Amino acid sequence: MRLFEGTPFDRPPKCDECGQLEADCQCPLPTKVYKDPASQSARVYLEKRKRGKFVTIVNQLSSDETDLKALLSKLKETCGAGGTLKDEVIEIQGDQLERIQQTLREIGYRVR
Repeated sequence: MRLFEGTPFDRPPKCDECGQLEADCQCPLPTKVYKDPASQSARVYLEKRKRGKFVTIVNQLSSDETDLKALLSKLKETCGAGGTLKDEVIEIQGDQLERIQQTLREIGYRVR
């Protein structure tokens, strides 16, 4: 709902590229370009949680430069474990340090 919808001040939004109404616009959506993995370094470490559970943390990767959702899916698939993405930090369940480091190196990331 727009601020002035239904009033004389209402102006439907228009596309910046073609100038048509957004509902009628046929412009392709812009694709996001990510930074090369070889120019990025990830910090991988273990964290012990309550009740003795381990979580493997992948840190120091920016969501502007890396597709973190795709990377999370790849790491979960490789480890056969669950995981989540919280505030640009990837968490994988269990002690998966070696597998994750190896996978990140294969993709091209520098690992610390």
